[in-house]
Amino acid sequence: MVAARVGIRDVAKAAQVSVTTVSHALNDRRASRISAATREHVRSVAEALGYAPNRLASGLRNNRSYLIGLVSDEVATTPFAGDMILGAQDAAYERGCLLMMLDSSRDDELEKRQISALLQHQVDGVVYARMYHQRIGLPAELTGVPTVLLDAVSADDTVSSVVPDEVEAARIAVRSLVDAGHRSIGFINNLDDIPATHGRLLGYREALKDSGIEFDPALVVAGVAQAHGARAAAVELLSRPSRPTALFCFNDRMAMGAYQAAGALGLRIPQDLSVIGIDNLELIAGGLWPGLTTMALPHYGMGRWAVNRLLDEIESPDDVEPVQMMFDCPMVQRGSVAPPLQI
Repeated sequence: MVAARVGIRDVAKAAQVSVTTVSHALNDRRASRISAATREHVRSVAEALGYAPNRLASGLRNNRSYLIGLVSDEVATTPFAGDMILGAQDAAYERGCLLMMLDSSRDDELEKRQISALLQHQVDGVVYARMYHQRIGLPAELTGVPTVLLDAVSADDTVSSVVPDEVEAARIAVRSLVDAGHRSIGFINNLDDIPATHGRLLGYREALKDSGIEFDPALVVAGVAQAHGARAAAVELLSRPSRPTALFCFNDRMAMGAYQAAGALGLRIPQDLSVIGIDNLELIAGGLWPGLTTMALPHYGMGRWAVNRLLDEIESPDDVEPVQMMFDCPMVQRGSVAPPLQI
């Protein structure tokens, strides 16, 4: 025998409140005047009874599908930023929504078709995500669609966005090297013209200035943002008669190249050379020996924020102003930083 489905009237009867109060409590309607205590009471009763709201009926009443689209370039197909998806999924689930994830692999025509498919499914809004922090033009297909940018910024300041704080991440990384006693700190930067390249260089320079260390452009060498690009840059810096005692690297892959260059030159990490990166890509940062101290990009937190922001703007369009958010990058300390042999 199939158990009868628990309905909203059953919840109202058990909680000894009206059906309207149950509806307001379970849908978290901000304009309602029910108290927080009543809201929690109704929710606990509904959970105990096993009540599941009819999202289809609710969506028809509120002109909502409770579907959120996430469109990305390569987030789902690379090991670098997948935590953004996890953060977005968790936030959507907690807000009673389903996340529909589509990855274009940088195919513009495919992305257009994907956005069109999401709109045909009547998604409530779209999180438009990039694998790394970049400036973009918003696709024309998203005009008029509630949208939040994830790991991207746009010239359109009416669209909310969230990115890492590149300047502060670099500033903290370099300060940690200064605090360890280093005064000659090289920077292996990326060649690409992207916000992270410029932001991390600015943070490097500001940290030196704040510490009373004169900026030496000869200590900044750029290369392809891969291990092989950093190997050549690191050999150039470390082969000098007055070599730097520490290296700040644009990302963990470049830090791995710096490790390789140091080994080829007979330098020990961290005894002879301290190294710090940005990413906290576990496959590299945790796999190197000694482990790489690095600044973690806040992918999970940014993914959560993007979905919550999108839903806030959908649910209260007149009360929520667009915002350009920057997330802090926490330091993950391992074993690649130590005081220089001669201070």
